[in-house]
Amino acid sequence: MKITLTINNTKREVEISPSEFLLDVLRRLNYSSVKKGCDTGTCGVCTVLMDGKPVLSCSILAASADGHEITTIEGIEKDPEFKNISNALLEEGADQCGFCSPGLILNVYAMGKELKNPTEDEIKKYLVGNLCRCTGYVPQLRAIKKYFEVKA
Repeated sequence: MKITLTINNTKREVEISPSEFLLDVLRRLNYSSVKKGCDTGTCGVCTVLMDGKPVLSCSILAASADGHEITTIEGIEKDPEFKNISNALLEEGADQCGFCSPGLILNVYAMGKELKNPTEDEIKKYLVGNLCRCTGYVPQLRAIKKYFEVKA
């Protein structure tokens, strides 16, 4: 079956199988920032934005994304907010192996569009499901708070 996706502001017609997940379609189209981790929707490394909201692409059938806008890290890398988030993560030592970074950054990016000055509890709630085995979350939380303080 054929679907239409707008990926990083580029409209694409894509041939898919009815049981194919959005993650597999994006990987097949060479969007390498979208990672395959747990494949059960619990680790967050496959996070993309669908119509501006974070979704787990390993849990979304590609057919249900038909007609929607999909944003990956590649789609925001020229946005100044991407650089601001990345710099905050680097400055606070919150990025080690980098495997979880694309999902984390997309979640922080979406949080910044939705919440102006989130509390620590709101940040934690927003990031539930973003697993990181390297940092223990303290540097990430510190970096995200710093990002929002500078942004305010």
